[in-house]
Amino acid sequence: MINCIAVDEDITTLDLITKFCSDIQFIALEKTFSNPIEASRYIRKHPIDLLFINTKIQDFTGFEFYSALNQNIIVVFTSDFKEFAVEAYNLNAVDYLLKPFDLRRFNQCINKVHDFYNFRNQNTNNEEQFLHVRSEYSLIKISLVEILYIETLDDYIKIHLLGKKPILTLMSMKTVMDKLPNSEFVRVHRSYIVPLNKIESVRGKVISLGITEIPIGKSLEEAFFKAYITKGF
Repeated sequence: MINCIAVDEDITTLDLITKFCSDIQFIALEKTFSNPIEASRYIRKHPIDLLFINTKIQDFTGFEFYSALNQNIIVVFTSDFKEFAVEAYNLNAVDYLLKPFDLRRFNQCINKVHDFYNFRNQNTNNEEQFLHVRSEYSLIKISLVEILYIETLDDYIKIHLLGKKPILTLMSMKTVMDKLPNSEFVRVHRSYIVPLNKIESVRGKVISLGITEIPIGKSLEEAFFKAYITKGF
């Protein structure tokens, strides 16, 4: 069970989060707050796993509030403004809910939270769940559920992760594809690889991964849609 609270001055948003959470078996929304001071006091007495918080609340920003907690809490920021998304992800937010959001978008967010929560709390040593790469003279072990997408930068690849900074490694796209399960990851463009379960929507020849949009290359279009449909999305 993932225990959480929501903090927002907008009562409509709090009511919406409450309604959506009530239908999710593994989420326990303990309390909602319109006052960040009261929320902070509650967290000190009642440890939580997940925090929903607006980017602006009373005299605080949600970023200041979260940074001051100094606890290992998963955070999802909600906001009326697109421009704060980069700052949210710099604080390792698992997701950024741009208002107004609907049930479909909320469920996509919760799936990300669930994946990240399971990864953080897993006790398995199954090596097939990990990708090993060399970066900055170290061997890095990356959980596959953390990977948001992979892009190529000349001779390097950049692995974008949920809730963490990207990892840069000297490797070709073909080499990394050979290391990934082809039932879970697909190359959609000469410059991009995406995990199928992180795709939020596909419109025309553009894949949406939250605030990130990935183009589908013409030569890889048929293979992508075949894999996408096969997975039942």
